[in-house]
Amino acid sequence: MHELGVTRSIVDVVLRNACSQQAKQVLSVSLVIGEMRNLEEEWVQRYFDRCAKGTLAEGAKIKIQKVPMAFYCNDCGSTFQLAMGSDRHMCCPDCGSENYDMVTGGELLIKEIEIR
Repeated sequence: MHELGVTRSIVDVVLRNACSQQAKQVLSVSLVIGEMRNLEEEWVQRYFDRCAKGTLAEGAKIKIQKVPMAFYCNDCGSTFQLAMGSDRHMCCPDCGSENYDMVTGGELLIKEIEIR
């Protein structure tokens, strides 16, 4: 259900940008969403349709580029990935360290707004 609040904010930003460009219609919105955000593509589109009804963005298609979670080990310099919901203990697979930082997977960006 957290998709609703996030999507409402996306619609607000899209409409502000479309209006500033004097657009007649928003055709599509390309998003970059990190896996850690745990947003379901189907629900983002559904809520976008609901929030955009009666606006320039009504009928716009949402395109989502998913970004996997990647981590950087501060001890050995290795970069590694773990899937969301993995049962695996969070440690560097190369050295076993728990001293790491997430470097990708938390993104939530509007990459492109296609207008006419």
